Amino acid sequence: MITLIVFSVKLFYTLCMRNSSFTETQLSLRDTLPSGQCFRFSECDGTWTVKAGVGEGVRTLVVRQNDLSPITDDPFWAAFFDLDTDYDALKASFSTISPLMAEACSYAPGIRILNQDPWEALCSFVVSQNNNIKRIMGIIERMCNFYGGGGFPTVRSLVDAREDDLRRLGLGFRAPYIVNTARAVYDGLIQLDELKKIDIDVARGILMKVKGIGPKVADCALLFGCHRLDCFPMDVWMKRIMAIGFPGQDKSIFGPYAGVAQQYLFHYARTSGRFDGKSE
Repeated sequence: MITLIVFSVKLFYTLCMRNSSFTETQLSLRDTLPSGQCFRFSECDGTWTVKAGVGEGVRTLVVRQNDLSPITDDPFWAAFFDLDTDYDALKASFSTISPLMAEACSYAPGIRILNQDPWEALCSFVVSQNNNIKRIMGIIERMCNFYGGGGFPTVRSLVDAREDDLRRLGLGFRAPYIVNTARAVYDGLIQLDELKKIDIDVARGILMKVKGIGPKVADCALLFGCHRLDCFPMDVWMKRIMAIGFPGQDKSIFGPYAGVAQQYLFHYARTSGRFDGKSE
């Protein structure tokens, strides 16, 4: 049902919506950027600054919710915010699954899945382990300044990184994991472009061969860095909301765009207060 709806409107949506104004229910900066997908952004008096890209390829976006033209008029940022996917159709389909899913979709309807650089996403989610968003952002900013000249550190810059330097940047026990991951990419064990194409279980298995990459980090890297929208990362919040709202069910209930459903549920569970203190 989800696939039918999405592809029946895809052509019309691509031709028309990219040239129209996106409402806050279709693209919300406030809900999308701090939703745990990316870590290089800031907000001041309603102006959002976002950085994306590795090394000298770094790009900077400055945008306000009431004028999204810096996104809609630039192919790079339009792709980054996934403007060619009809999230209205997805939310309509998800909302038929259960009242809880409908609630999660309406709670922050402007969330979109960001289409990030695969290396930046992979490395960032290695950093994210047992960490909170504010601290992750600080660590990544220090890594960018120390290794990347403001851009995200390249694979090469981290292959021979000293663990002591990484620890001084705040990485702690994650320091060797960053080096392991960089070496796996540099040596070809992880081929980032291939992760976008191959069977999802095979892709996950390749990532998890690297010490320091578990199921959640692998799924986040695939969802947010390879745009594998069938990926469904599970953390404490997702385990909680699935156990309470969808007992005995798995991601298959949400269809091929389960990763999008996951992000609505994750944000709702983490920020609404309804699931605080619940047992997993």
